[in-house]
Amino acid sequence: ILKEVAESSWSAKAEGFSELSVRGATGNCLNLLAPILRELSQDQDARWLTLIAPPASLTQTWLRDAGLNRERILLLQPRGTQSAQQLTCEALRLGRSHTVVSWLTPLNTTSRQQLISAARTGDAQSLNIRLG
Repeated sequence: ILKEVAESSWSAKAEGFSELSVRGATGNCLNLLAPILRELSQDQDARWLTLIAPPASLTQTWLRDAGLNRERILLLQPRGTQSAQQLTCEALRLGRSHTVVSWLTPLNTTSRQQLISAARTGDAQSLNIRLG
């Protein structure tokens, strides 16, 4: 019973949003992110791991060398007047991705709430990465 209570309270509190801040040389930051992204790319969920407007240093070669499952990853860039924030929210709302990773800085309270709402709608997770 205790396990069920713990699991149900965790689910009720889960907001679908996480943020990770990594500072240092670009190569070192990418090395720290590699195992996280690799794990997400190998998730058992049949949906995509979607990366929205990743930094230029996160290339197809880097994805391959880091051991990510590129067949389960979508790389999306905003088009026209669409912002990375808008594209991230859209990808979350659609629910075709288990996790949508963004690199949004700065991220104010309103933007954060929009991501949380979109993640709930699409039953997805939002991960924002701040590189410094």
